[in-house]
Amino acid sequence: MKAEFIMKEKFILKAGLSLFAALIIFTGCPDKNNHFSAAKLKCEYLVDPLGIDTKKPVLTWQMDDGTMGASQSAYRIIVGTDSASVAKGKGEIWDTGKINSDKNLAEYSGNPLSPFTRYFWGVYIWNGKRKVSDISKVASFETGMADPANWQGSWISDSRDIHLKPAPYFRKSVMIPGKVKSARIYIAAAGLYELYINGERAGNSALEPAFTRFDRRVLYIAHDITRHLKDGENVIGILLGNGWYNHQSLAVWYFDEAPWRARPRFCLDMRIAMNDGSEISVSSNTDWKTSTGPMVFNSIYTGEHYDARLEQHGWNMPGFDDSEWSDAIPVPAPTKNITAQVMHPVRITEEIKPVSVTTPFPGTWLFDLGRNIAGVSSLRVAGTKDTVIRMKHAERIDKKGFADQSNIIVHYRPQDDSDPFQTDIFTLSGKGEESFRPRFNYKGFQYVEVTSDKPVTLTTENLTGHFMHSDVPAAGSVVSSNDLLNDIWKAANNSYLSNLYGYPTDCPQREKNGWTGDAHIAIETGLYNFDGITVYKKWLDDHLDEQQPNGVLPAIIPTSGWGYTWANGPDWTSTIAIIPWNIYLFYGDSQLLMKCYESIKRYVDHITSISPDGLTDWGLGDWIPVKSVSSRELTSSVYYFADAVILAKAAKLSGRQDDFIYYSALSEKIKDAINSKYLDREKGIYGNGYQTEMSVPLHWGVVPPELKEKVAANLALAVKENNSQIDVGLLGSKAILNALSENGYHDLAYTLASRDTFPSWGWWIKNGATTLYENWPVDSESDISLNHIMFGEISAWMYKTPGGIYPDEEMPGFKRVILKPKFVEGLDHFEAQHEGPYGKIISSWERKDDEILYRVVIPPNSTASLLINAKEILEGNKVPARNRYIKISQEVDGTSVLNLQSGEYNFRILVSR
Repeated sequence: MKAEFIMKEKFILKAGLSLFAALIIFTGCPDKNNHFSAAKLKCEYLVDPLGIDTKKPVLTWQMDDGTMGASQSAYRIIVGTDSASVAKGKGEIWDTGKINSDKNLAEYSGNPLSPFTRYFWGVYIWNGKRKVSDISKVASFETGMADPANWQGSWISDSRDIHLKPAPYFRKSVMIPGKVKSARIYIAAAGLYELYINGERAGNSALEPAFTRFDRRVLYIAHDITRHLKDGENVIGILLGNGWYNHQSLAVWYFDEAPWRARPRFCLDMRIAMNDGSEISVSSNTDWKTSTGPMVFNSIYTGEHYDARLEQHGWNMPGFDDSEWSDAIPVPAPTKNITAQVMHPVRITEEIKPVSVTTPFPGTWLFDLGRNIAGVSSLRVAGTKDTVIRMKHAERIDKKGFADQSNIIVHYRPQDDSDPFQTDIFTLSGKGEESFRPRFNYKGFQYVEVTSDKPVTLTTENLTGHFMHSDVPAAGSVVSSNDLLNDIWKAANNSYLSNLYGYPTDCPQREKNGWTGDAHIAIETGLYNFDGITVYKKWLDDHLDEQQPNGVLPAIIPTSGWGYTWANGPDWTSTIAIIPWNIYLFYGDSQLLMKCYESIKRYVDHITSISPDGLTDWGLGDWIPVKSVSSRELTSSVYYFADAVILAKAAKLSGRQDDFIYYSALSEKIKDAINSKYLDREKGIYGNGYQTEMSVPLHWGVVPPELKEKVAANLALAVKENNSQIDVGLLGSKAILNALSENGYHDLAYTLASRDTFPSWGWWIKNGATTLYENWPVDSESDISLNHIMFGEISAWMYKTPGGIYPDEEMPGFKRVILKPKFVEGLDHFEAQHEGPYGKIISSWERKDDEILYRVVIPPNSTASLLINAKEILEGNKVPARNRYIKISQEVDGTSVLNLQSGEYNFRILVSR
């Protein structure tokens, strides 16, 4: 049973600029029991990962304790190679002993890890009363190659002809005498692959390995294939796809001319441990057999062509006659840098049935999935032999009811009609009902136009859409009394996931490029909503691979070489600083920030070398504004400032005192230069007073403290004078809602966020959007992909303003949660949840007449500071002793801070206007 503690404190609060009286009533719960333990153990942010190369992997856990005020005072990590021993608290590899720390993150520093070894680990924790828990449930991680020298296999392919269109198939027969204890396959591929063992797919991921700069880094993946193997003959089957390695389709980014381009290839090692203690090794070499087959063409950019008449049934199974197949050929490795892919893979996460099908013309069917997705479609159909079926994917339909690709095909440069855009071609064998689903391609679409050159019968049951993306776990949710706001949040999530394929992209149809600006604008949206650290760690490796010696980064990453001289600049390629910094804030892990430190430094130093006066106009500016074109020099210089600030903070964190002093001074120099040229101090206006020009300096901390109130008031006035409508592009969309909300105009920010008239996010939803668009007009003639994430900051704003959830820079990773909820006018209810490193944070409020009922949940081993604006605390600033989980302090500016320990709190705020 829960005992209740009730605290009554009378406040006179000031919310924004409105004065109201408030009474806060708190109800809490005492300790349920004394049981607690470490839970949710992860290595490198994955559960029981397989095939890691990191010499000092990061180990994390959460505290499972339902008592109020639960905290960890110490921990002890046990690592060993025997799970039973670790479960008993014994580990021969690493025993930290008792470490007095409240942190739930540790970098492995035990005995050197051996390759191809499974390690088990567990954690003891001590609570705030110095009592120790039982050891946690045992978790594991398994090392992979560890060193490129451990590879035994050779790189092989079927040809050196980059123009050869049919995909290569490979097979290898292996005799296994007896029962297998465990078996692993390690496979590195340049291009894409599917792995089969005795006819079964190994794993359920797709588009593996992830896209990299192939001549500088290739990823490999470890597979546990133990269950697939049997006594006797076993067959390994490999199907290779082009991916971005052998890009045969032509578009404006010249991936067909990439310096790494070659016929797809792979290298494979199989290690089998037998029950009798013996070991069997199998590697890729020229005794593997190869042939082409029914996949007659594949392009990651356009589509796949599959001719079922060419199927070789049983090609990847024992007993198949491969006497007509050729020997594989040796080929060079794309690079010596072959590293483990340690991240959440791309998977099909949802199957979607069409909501309707129409026939705009005989032999043509138009399927509508009812929502825009990234992924593929599959078809089941029966027809006569030689029937050719085309599956054309689009985001829109024209007036006659056909698929309309005009908004997404603009950058494609085909030489002929043999490779139609976003179109799969399926030729039937005539052997009953047949199925087709692309393996090495994905698209962005809502509609699928199916045409057949011979009679077939199709209904909504014949086609399925498959939503596919990096399968990052959900980490947040938002729900409110405003259905439009809820739909915008869902659309932002759909766009974010649609553009996550081992790297963040701009759109899943027209480009599929890793645009840097889109990614850093949406970083908070990504991290509030999803546990995406593994993808960003991989993508920052891509940054390090692409950075030139002078510090310059390309606008798209990875790139074939395009983007070093146009579209980059600090307003775009600040990803190198902004993303590692946000990872540090959200996870409390400084590893990525430190890994990128020298790259950030080279980048900032390059901007300094070309901008000695502290100002730079290098960049794209406020991309796709509604109407007002803001100063590019102003916005680019602000991002230059932001990068210098992050670099100074990173220097301080890492003990680089000289760098801290230098880059702190540089950031001040940049700020002074911006304000000297663009700030009218008397009027409190930047530049021409456009919304972007006002909000960007406010959001990024450029405005002098004594002028913030005046500048914010002028920003609010500019918005109101524009009929309370936004007039911003990409950079302004990041700043405007935050700049208003952080400076007392949260109600006005909510007005912008919840509008359903042009231009607004709600205007898209009102016109049928289920994802976010690339341009404010829904009928724009250009730049109108219907699935873009670049305007996605609005989702993060929901967590920060009505939700009030912020990480604390002084105690990152939500070790201490900053809560600053704004009870905006127009909402009756709002709830935001975020699963941080310490557990679930909940900030939920409901309006009841003149009351706000506010519920807060703070996870174990973390704390929170709840900020409330108050002129006076009528009953003093000291909580009665019985309410030991809250302390109240008063700041000079009148803001009351309620310092909360972990647990659940319910406040009632009585307001009178």
